Amino acid sequence: MLHTSTAASRWLSSLSAGVLVLAGLSTPAFAEATTYPLTITNCGQTVSFDKAPEKIVSIGQGMTEILFSLGLANKIAGTAVWVGPDLKQYEADNQKIKRLADNDPSFESVVGQEPNLVAAEFEWHVGPQGSVGKREQFSELGINTYIAPADCAAKINTDGGDGVRKELFTMDLIYQEIDELSQIFDVQDRGDALIADLKAREAAAVASIGSAKSNALPVVFWFSSKEVQGDAFIAGKNSAPAYILETLGAKNVVTTEEEWPLVGWETIAEANPAVIVIATMDRRRYAADDPAVKIDFLEKDPVTSQLDAVKKRRFVQMDAQSMNPTIRTIDGIEILAQGIKSFGLSQ
Repeated sequence: MLHTSTAASRWLSSLSAGVLVLAGLSTPAFAEATTYPLTITNCGQTVSFDKAPEKIVSIGQGMTEILFSLGLANKIAGTAVWVGPDLKQYEADNQKIKRLADNDPSFESVVGQEPNLVAAEFEWHVGPQGSVGKREQFSELGINTYIAPADCAAKINTDGGDGVRKELFTMDLIYQEIDELSQIFDVQDRGDALIADLKAREAAAVASIGSAKSNALPVVFWFSSKEVQGDAFIAGKNSAPAYILETLGAKNVVTTEEEWPLVGWETIAEANPAVIVIATMDRRRYAADDPAVKIDFLEKDPVTSQLDAVKKRRFVQMDAQSMNPTIRTIDGIEILAQGIKSFGLSQ
């Protein structure tokens, strides 16, 4: 059976509403307004705002989608680093915004938009080794920077790869990001409502399956591979996919702290995963970015074709953004929960 993310679009919407009421997660009618100047500590640096920023450049699809969800599309002057299609409800907004680059934008293209704030999803874009620029470079031009807390908390980004995460990611880091951005832009009501909705959806997804059988269902998340038959980028033990698995009572087959380590298929075969989660994306940077290429390899390779997940076609296709620490991590929980249930692996 092949389970896809499209089949899971808001499949829990009505259930979420019920859980929201039962869990007492009702959104307050109003929240306290921001008092400026506002000072926050963000990824080890103090950032101060005299007023809500009027013009933003957002680097990273996950960051951009949070800003959209907070109703701030009209403040975004440019975006960059996109892996896949935008959330449906924000397609019209996104089409009006200048795309500086699908991948890393240049420093000049970012500052050319004259932003008050550069908001980045990943520290390797705006940080000590920033491929776009260092925070100090932006500060010298009077431009504030903000980096998603999920990419800094208990995470080391100095190895040139996707980083090493020392503690398990949790959605609390995304809720912190939503709350801080809500304060920066004085839209706390919207932030509170978004957090309440995400928490309700997560609770509903967990309730829908109970838990994976024996609480140790082995699952592997395959993002991509540079060469189809080469080592695969597999979700590490503390990544967002690892949080998805822990939330649903399943087991990650990878034990390294690297965010997306390269792992050989012989090693994966030893764990014999019961389910393989396959990333889907518009990007075609690597040979295995295409999910169809991934599945073709799994079914034809002499090693992978013998895996239980492959023999029984227990594939779950999931948008790559749901495998990153973003609001879409909740989508990932919903999608995998439905997949596990459809495979008869829940209780």
